[in-house]
Amino acid sequence: MLKKEIRKFNSGWCFAVVNGRLAEIYFDKKYGIYGHCYVKRNEFNKKEQKIINSDIKKYQFTYRKEYYIDKKRGTKQKVPGIYRVFPEIKKYKSGRKRIYQEK
Repeated sequence: MLKKEIRKFNSGWCFAVVNGRLAEIYFDKKYGIYGHCYVKRNEFNKKEQKIINSDIKKYQFTYRKEYYIDKKRGTKQKVPGIYRVFPEIKKYKSGRKRIYQEK
């Protein structure tokens, strides 16, 4: 039997303007924004571009020295560590060290 995956609606991604460029930001309710990547507008179809237009009006950030500063709300948030957001990465990384040490 397949396990049903429980979706958390308090985490996800959206479009935003980060440092004056279009980006996808990734967030979680517990940690806030934990990452972004820059994208090009022409990679998306018309429906997605309408979503981009509505999102960039709401979300504008500056990223500098591991801090996201919200231009609209005037808040500042430190980026959490990657092992804090994704603790399973640490397990895989420690497993690889053992494999390499045995050889």
